[in-house]
Amino acid sequence: MKILIVFNHPYEGSYCNAILNSVARGLEKENHQIDIINLDKDRFNPVMSSQDLKAFRDKQPIDPKVIEYQYRLETVDHVLFIFPIWWELMPALMKGFIDKVIFPGVAYDYINESNTKMKPLLTNIKGVTVITTMNTPRILYRLVFGNAIQKSFMRGTFWKLGYKNRKWISFNMVKQVSAKKRTMWLDKIEKTINEKVR
Repeated sequence: MKILIVFNHPYEGSYCNAILNSVARGLEKENHQIDIINLDKDRFNPVMSSQDLKAFRDKQPIDPKVIEYQYRLETVDHVLFIFPIWWELMPALMKGFIDKVIFPGVAYDYINESNTKMKPLLTNIKGVTVITTMNTPRILYRLVFGNAIQKSFMRGTFWKLGYKNRKWISFNMVKQVSAKKRTMWLDKIEKTINEKVR
């Protein structure tokens, strides 16, 4: 299986980077092919310009990075996102990836004249897995902040596009737990990641 990892964290010493390394090791042990888009290293521009919005209307992306990412998305079986949750949402680069790459004519098209029903164009992709880190307790994130990633990312984007195989792995209270527990989490994700991308 070929798996595209879309990664967003600017600090190389972050726990997200440690997760990326564990995930890559786990996937390589099962001989999966891995392609990594590192949005920070790519200096991806997340801003939708007026030209990008015209391109959205015309279903023809103009950003060279978006066109490159489109090609890479067309060659994989599964997409895996890794990013931190800041202020209850994804960072700007990841939001920009959704805005500019999950784009009409690239990731989906409309199947009715009123543009209310969508069909995925990336039919090669059989599943989406999301791995996040945050410092908010799980129950607080769900009950007080409304489970924003579940609603916006998992449902508002990928459920709407028709992907049924969707999984979200959340590491909560990362700063508050012990170093031993963080290491245990890394070992576990390395061992279990292959179950999540089936």
